[in-house]
Amino acid sequence: MKNSLLSVLLCGLMLFSLSAYAQSDAPAPVEYSERVPAEGAGSSALYRRALDWTENRFAYGPKSGQKADATAGTLRLTGTSKVKPVDKKAREQAITILFDFTFRASDNGYEYSVGSFQAIPDPEQPSQTMPLDAYIAKLRAEKTNDQTHNDRRVTAQATSIASEAAMSFRSYMNSQPAEGNVGLAGEN
Repeated sequence: MKNSLLSVLLCGLMLFSLSAYAQSDAPAPVEYSERVPAEGAGSSALYRRALDWTENRFAYGPKSGQKADATAGTLRLTGTSKVKPVDKKAREQAITILFDFTFRASDNGYEYSVGSFQAIPDPEQPSQTMPLDAYIAKLRAEKTNDQTHNDRRVTAQATSIASEAAMSFRSYMNSQPAEGNVGLAGEN
C-alpha cells in the first residue's frame, strides 16, 4: 500500500513538473491591452485627453512615429525604453527596446494597448530591430542562460514597462479635471 501511494505521488509530481517546464518554454508575447467603458464622455473628448497624454506626459522617449487621426479617434506612437540583461559576471548591459502605444476612442469608451515590442540588440546599428520574443528566444539559447536567466529577466522587465505605461495612461484618463468652483463661493 505504501509503495503504490508513493508511486502515485511520484508520478503526479513528475507530471506537474513537466507541465510547468513546458509552460516556461513558450512565453506569451509582452503586451497590455484594455477596453474601458466611458458612457457619456464622447469620443472627441476622450481623444483630446489621450492626445494630451501622448504629447505632454508620455515618459518613454524619444518617441517617434506619432500618428493622430481626430476624425477616427485614433492615436499611435512608438516609445523607447531599456532592458538590462547581464553577462556571466552579472554586469548589466542595457538594450534599447521599442514599443507601440495605440488608442482608439468611441462613443462607448476607448481601447488602448501597449505592445509590438522590438529589441535593438546592437547599439551600433539602431535601425536593425528584431521582435522581442525572437530576442528572448536568442537569450534562452545562450549557454550562459542557466546562470544569468536573461530570458526571464528581459521578459519581466519588458512586462513591467508595458504595465507602467498602461497604468500611467489609465491613471491620467481617470483623473478628469474638476469643473466649477472649489471651496466657498466669493461674495459680490
